[in-house]
Amino acid sequence: MYDAVLFDNDGVLTWLTSLDVFSRAIETTFAEFGVTDPDPQHVEALYGITPDELQRICERYGVDPAPFWRRRDRNAALAQHAEIRAGRKPLYDDVEILDELDQELGIVSNNQADTVSYIVDYYDLPGSDICYGRQPTLDGIRRKKPDPYYLQQALSAIGTEDALYVGDSGSDVVAARQAGVDSAFVRRSHRQDLELPEQPTYEVEDLYGVRDIVDSTD
Repeated sequence: MYDAVLFDNDGVLTWLTSLDVFSRAIETTFAEFGVTDPDPQHVEALYGITPDELQRICERYGVDPAPFWRRRDRNAALAQHAEIRAGRKPLYDDVEILDELDQELGIVSNNQADTVSYIVDYYDLPGSDICYGRQPTLDGIRRKKPDPYYLQQALSAIGTEDALYVGDSGSDVVAARQAGVDSAFVRRSHRQDLELPEQPTYEVEDLYGVRDIVDSTD
């Protein structure tokens, strides 16, 4: 029996954000730091990146990585807020199952903490007390899944190790295993051909399958 069910956000609870949105936010950030024509490969690299890669790119343009990344994350968060308000980043219909679960609920995402909090408030999602996203710092990049840091923070806040983590990526599965909890991989349409680095505890097509898992373990 699980005490808690924790969810990734993007691709699990809400639709994925268009990469064009991130591109515009990153180009805006470069412009704010005086770079008007960044290499498109560097823009693409900044969708998701390691601290070492960020350091190399920032050295190329002569900017300080820490404030650059804070601004990049702020611009990306504001852009996603706008997408949510415009209806271009809605909830999946099966998110309705959250109202049926008796366990503690929460969200643990690689997206910005600001974005995750905005989504929880805008859509009035259950589990708002256990809501973890990536901080806009270099340490925040290092702590992204598959690192289990934020997942462990959520488990500690709830006070349990008997949890199910629901995600749609290989990093979600690995983070769950490293945190010592079961994983449910949701193979939505955008993940049909994804090969996972290791086997999840469960694989389902949608969140209705997650509800069935929780019901059966109860």
